[in-house]
Amino acid sequence: MSRINIVKTAAAAFILTVLFGTNAFAAGNSVINKGVYAGPVDLSGLTEEEASRAVESYVEEIKNSEITLNCVSGNSVVISPSELGVAWENREIIPEAASLGRTGNVIKRFKDLSDLKKHKKSFDIDLSIDEEDIKKIIEEKCSVYNTRPVNAELIPEGGSFSIKEGRDGEEVDVEASAGAVMDFINSGISTEGGSVDLILRTVKPKGDNETLSKIKDKLGTYTTKYETSGADRSANIAAGCSHINGTLLYPGEQFSVYEHVSPFTEENGYHLAGSYLNGLVVESLGGGICQVSTTLYQAVLRSELQVDERSCHSMVVDYVPHGGDAAIAGTAKDFKFTNNTEYPIYIAGQTGGKAITFSIYGVETRDRDHRTLDFESVELSREEPEGEKVIADSSQPAGYAHVQSAHTGYRCEFWKIIKIDGVETDRVKVNTSTYKATPRTITIGTATDNPVTKAALDNAIATQNGDYARAVAASVKTDGGASALAQQQLGLTAPPVDEAGAEEEQQLSEQPAAEQAPQEEQHEEHQEEEDYRYENENEQ
Repeated sequence: MSRINIVKTAAAAFILTVLFGTNAFAAGNSVINKGVYAGPVDLSGLTEEEASRAVESYVEEIKNSEITLNCVSGNSVVISPSELGVAWENREIIPEAASLGRTGNVIKRFKDLSDLKKHKKSFDIDLSIDEEDIKKIIEEKCSVYNTRPVNAELIPEGGSFSIKEGRDGEEVDVEASAGAVMDFINSGISTEGGSVDLILRTVKPKGDNETLSKIKDKLGTYTTKYETSGADRSANIAAGCSHINGTLLYPGEQFSVYEHVSPFTEENGYHLAGSYLNGLVVESLGGGICQVSTTLYQAVLRSELQVDERSCHSMVVDYVPHGGDAAIAGTAKDFKFTNNTEYPIYIAGQTGGKAITFSIYGVETRDRDHRTLDFESVELSREEPEGEKVIADSSQPAGYAHVQSAHTGYRCEFWKIIKIDGVETDRVKVNTSTYKATPRTITIGTATDNPVTKAALDNAIATQNGDYARAVAASVKTDGGASALAQQQLGLTAPPVDEAGAEEEQQLSEQPAAEQAPQEEQHEEHQEEEDYRYENENEQ
């Protein structure tokens, strides 16, 4: 080293010693110089380990502070940064703070220490944030205050429609709001927390006067009757129809009958009525709803909308041709269709005079002056039921006997026929349906505390002779004692048919199939998979 440099170094060392003391010149000193901060945390005189603990303690206070998220319509949600996954990210500032004024040549150290005398040095504390956690919290806690838009409505008025205008909604923009929260934290959140105004956006309702005023044409309509249905089944049909009536379906939207008519509860307007289950007619809430679905299905076919899902019944119904039905069985069997037109459609449903009608209104784009539609059911095969079946019902008292007539099985195709000026030009298969054959079924009640009675009924059921089982049940009902049963079991091999029971069966067999078995399957999803299937080949 030259003599001049030695003199400069010695002079600088003397100045450092005079100004800052001998410790300021010692590169190996272990404490941070005065005037060094990490954010608002004073690191002066701390070792690196002590400084790290001080900053960690400060960050922990931040994590436990409160941030108010201002949501829709003056509502707010209070959260803590710890819920957002906030953590101290740039820990390297501690060794940097410790090295300030202690690294480099004497001149650099002198300059750094001189600067600290005039102005403190503050290192930023960078916090990491989990953006996905922010989005999740906003979605779960803030979106509940969103206000949904109220869509425009069509109000039927004397053969035409009036329009009730919709109302805007407002919702949190989750993506943009997450960014706002991150900016707030990154800009220097303190232990006092703070508040963030979330980013909101207006949600426009569906429908406007210009669009809805075009809905004037009846695209398709269909009516089915239920003249022999009892009061409960009739009420169920009316309830189901009312849940669908007035629906506006916009282009591309899908409609599910089950979603609109469920739940099947008394509060939703339903009563106990007959339905199909495992080849039997049983009482269930909502019995009759499949006639609602079927009537709508026929109106949809005539409107030539897109059928997405449709199932036939397990056994035939008689209010539409075979293949023209649409069963409902919870989510296992639903009728769904999509508005595949360029305009909204309006579904109008009404009941009265033991009939249900659905009409679908929209904008007609088909040539109705020359083009017409017909529908035809084509029988492919038929299966006649064989024998009879006797089953026990432990929920019914001894003496109870019920006869369900046999059902013929069918496999059929349902076709759409297109005509131009009355001449057939095209024939399109709508679906292929299979209905199973079921034998005459006799249900015998077996609930009794008398072991002799129970044994006699079990033995009668085991014979699978319906007339004999009914005669034993009739004996229990009329005599109520084991003596009559014992006589039949011991000496009567061909008991006479009970006249009252025979009359009941005759009356039942003379009823239309729709009344023998009101056409519902909403509980069919609880049964085991049946060994038959339908082949659905829907077309627009």
